[in-house]
Amino acid sequence: MCGRFTQKTPAADLADVFELDQEPSELGPRFNIAPTQPVLVIANRPGPRRAEVMRWGLVPPWATDPAIGNQLVNARSETAGTKPSFRQALRQRRGLLLMDGFFEWQTLGKLKVPHYFQVADRGAFAVAALWEQWAPADDPAQVLTTCALLTTAPNPTVAALHDRMAVILPRSAWTAWLDPQPCTAEALAPLLVPYLGELAVTQVSSYVNVASHQGAQCIEPANSPAPNPRQQSLF
Repeated sequence: MCGRFTQKTPAADLADVFELDQEPSELGPRFNIAPTQPVLVIANRPGPRRAEVMRWGLVPPWATDPAIGNQLVNARSETAGTKPSFRQALRQRRGLLLMDGFFEWQTLGKLKVPHYFQVADRGAFAVAALWEQWAPADDPAQVLTTCALLTTAPNPTVAALHDRMAVILPRSAWTAWLDPQPCTAEALAPLLVPYLGELAVTQVSSYVNVASHQGAQCIEPANSPAPNPRQQSLF
């Protein structure tokens, strides 16, 4: 899964990289984004490409309680087309979740050792996402727009730490994924594959382990590398 990420790229640079017709909302540099927090998503709406603010954690339109979104942060790409929470969104409401790095943790005994992943150029990239709009029955004007990111099998770099990874979409896939027309899960499947590009990974400070911690300290390299589990097993 992907449960924490960064988005510190300035709004003007995001507009340039993702060919937006206007700069997105400036949420500020964010170094430890967690579920239920606001995130930037390019939705597959007709018209000019724009990034909008959504809450991370998808709330299906049929839900009676928006708290369900706290558990619907990630969607498995292989099964999203069959799950009641995700199948209509996969068919009709797709988006690009904007980030510039994500965290995964290595378990060593009782320790959770954080690692920070970036694409090779250390810039912003797009993760396949699904989005929905929900409103309470007693106040339909109070619309909440939410999202979940899609996961797939890990590439070799991520596989060293986790058995899933976010679906990072290359630029060549953005237009197809953002097509506002309904699309079947079978037609979309070729896009939802492990990332083929290079990922840079750095062991970082355990400061990031606490979701409320913010700031550049979250991505500072750790003072010393984690012990190799294979080496530990020799003693």
